[in-house]
Amino acid sequence: MSDLTGKRLLVLGGSRISSEIVKRAQDLGVYTMVTDWYNEDKSPAKKIADKAFMTSTADIEAMVKLIKDEKVDGILTGFTDSSLPYYAQICEAAGLPCYGTKEQFETLTNKRVYKKICREFGVPVVEEYNIKEGDLDTDVVNNIIYPVLVKPADNSGGRGISICNNKEELLHGYNKALVFSESKEIIVERYIIGKEVTVFYTLQDGEVYLTALGNRHIKHNQDNVIALPVAYTFPSIHLQDYEKNIEPRVKKMFKSLGMKNGMVFMQCLIEDNECIVYDIGYRLTGSLEYKLLETICDYSPLEMLIRFAMTGKMAEYPLNERVNPEWKKYGCNISFLIRPGVIDKIYGMDEIIKLPGVIDAVLARTEGEEILESDKGTLKQIIIRVFATAYSQKELGETLNKIHSSLKVLSTDGENMLLEGFDTEDLRGALI
Repeated sequence: MSDLTGKRLLVLGGSRISSEIVKRAQDLGVYTMVTDWYNEDKSPAKKIADKAFMTSTADIEAMVKLIKDEKVDGILTGFTDSSLPYYAQICEAAGLPCYGTKEQFETLTNKRVYKKICREFGVPVVEEYNIKEGDLDTDVVNNIIYPVLVKPADNSGGRGISICNNKEELLHGYNKALVFSESKEIIVERYIIGKEVTVFYTLQDGEVYLTALGNRHIKHNQDNVIALPVAYTFPSIHLQDYEKNIEPRVKKMFKSLGMKNGMVFMQCLIEDNECIVYDIGYRLTGSLEYKLLETICDYSPLEMLIRFAMTGKMAEYPLNERVNPEWKKYGCNISFLIRPGVIDKIYGMDEIIKLPGVIDAVLARTEGEEILESDKGTLKQIIIRVFATAYSQKELGETLNKIHSSLKVLSTDGENMLLEGFDTEDLRGALI
């Protein structure tokens, strides 16, 4: 029996991926509740929670009343930036633990703000052009060297992002980004084509621990949209250079912000063997890398955040006893992307989960759901994430090939919906 048995957790937001929080909390004996303003069809986590509500997470007063009425021991939100400030405000008003503050969340969800802080601490970031909406019809934009990446300063998941190769595309991309930006702040960056990595940190009682650095394999398999991830593989060959040259600065930066608990991820481009940060998240991430950490390193940032929500402590043990970014096994998260259409049948899930080395397979989409044209270039195109480990790169490659050959996704028109996926040849020279 877990020491959390019988405690009551309220999860803010019931998206399908939030079901991961609910299921893990239930495994720990926790009574789970989910709230947002959507019905169960749009809020799948409500279907598996012990209790569900229609209270909006933006209504702080109503949330505090709900917490009091339901004798909630802790609250948690997961995988989207937009709910983080509400999460912090609700925790403060209800007197419950929150792993971050509203100010910290606002800092690390605004790309323009955190890029400024990165520069102050010598953490490399992508160069940008200072373009405002009023500059679009002036000579200012004539000095831009293309291609550029245009994106909202305050959104995530690939929403509102465009690759622009000329002035006409820049104007269109800027207006597109405005639709997805609440603050109406738009960033225009130099577009870097190259390898990517994602860096993961876990924080405990003011100490910042580098937990993993993985290759973020992207695929240019669609026209006129950003490339999306098709795999994460660990540990990356870039780990030692990052630890030596950049990590000390990142730790100082996080500590300067007063960050004490929780988890952080940073997405980086590789240029001249240097990690250049282009995105930061102070939250759980959809890559669900905690599944690999738990199997290989014997700790789970997801479980730690659930525990923190109800006890104010990330774990009963010091994390430094278990952290080692140089994993003792190889790990991967394979993401399958699908083209727009209505999903009719998904084949191969049973075969995949039985493969040696496969830890889990998590559906992001289900049969009957539609992928819209407007979803192209966003993480909404991911249909499934598969997690696996191996003791050798050769074994890992063989497992990945078996996973790819097992999965089939057909549309209601009888057509194959899967886009070109991860090429196991990309493992060569990518892993330690």
